[in-house]
Amino acid sequence: MGYYDMVESSWQLSDAALDYVKKAGRAVEPAEIWEKVFAASPLVDQERTLRESPQRDKVFLKSPYGLQYRPDQKDWVPFRHGAVDLSNENNI
Repeated sequence: MGYYDMVESSWQLSDAALDYVKKAGRAVEPAEIWEKVFAASPLVDQERTLRESPQRDKVFLKSPYGLQYRPDQKDWVPFRHGAVDLSNENNI
């Protein structure tokens, strides 16, 4: 999977979190979204997330990307937590 696809996958996971909140019809804390949405995803690095994000406001994916909760906007946005190698055009 190329980096573009990895970022797209993280956005899809972000959309799944937003859909969960919308269906809940109430304020939902990051810990609940972790339990109901992110923990079940094969994209998520559960071990690293549990170790490095005790509040579950950052979710590390198995790719160099992750999702970070923005409390002011009440949404999840991708961030990069690993190295990106653009020397191989197939990675893009």
